[in-house]
Amino acid sequence: MPQLTHADQVLRNGVAVVTGAGAGLGRALAVELSRRSIRVCGFGRRAAALEETARLAEKGRFIAKVVDVSDDGAVSSAFKELRSEAGDVTILINNAAVYPRRDFLQETPASFMKSVQVNLGGVVACTHAAMEAMLQTGIGRIVNVGSFADLAPLPCSAAYSVSKGAARILTRALVADLSDRFPDIVISTWMPGILATEMGLPDGLDPAIAAQWGASLALWHDRSLNGAVFERDHEVMEHRSLKGRIKDRILLRRNPTPRLLVSN
Repeated sequence: MPQLTHADQVLRNGVAVVTGAGAGLGRALAVELSRRSIRVCGFGRRAAALEETARLAEKGRFIAKVVDVSDDGAVSSAFKELRSEAGDVTILINNAAVYPRRDFLQETPASFMKSVQVNLGGVVACTHAAMEAMLQTGIGRIVNVGSFADLAPLPCSAAYSVSKGAARILTRALVADLSDRFPDIVISTWMPGILATEMGLPDGLDPAIAAQWGASLALWHDRSLNGAVFERDHEVMEHRSLKGRIKDRILLRRNPTPRLLVSN
């Protein structure tokens, strides 16, 4: 096993926050991280659901907090409480999302924006709060769970598609703002694919399998991952023109290949 770097040690000695940890992928991520000896705090809106996650997680490694991520005041308070109770948040997986499956004509402006407030506003609120500790050490890991819904929206998915697409852009904007000053606060997007969850499809991928990839990405600290996008277990390479590909191979003597995530 390769020796852990200082940044790796900082990440593993802190607390990982997983939003939407009461069910589906969020629960699977929280459980998987706990099994990798990481202390995990799960945010969710239902205490009973978080209690079930705690039952599945490694004993003593899961902290439940009832938090609505669309409420930025509640998010800020939760992060402050967590820091005083358990220590610095070093890993954040922004997973919480809602998918109401309403046609645009069935929406009201208020209902549409309620979804946006969870799917985008929650990412903003949690990221801003997590940064308080990360900026002091200069080290952190943020994974935003994304979707291709903005590229090919399905019927009855307008609010979901718009908000998830905006969250994907937010990842790039955060990298633009922070990567030069804080290159060891590494921010990536991960798209787990269609899962067998309430928001997914019955014949989708088992979230426990996807969680192995997501946990590996969250624990992978490498500056080159800033702004990287992963789908399931592989990196989605940025589109390069023919001229750019020729330059890579001939002048720079490199042939970029997608990186892979390993399951535990």
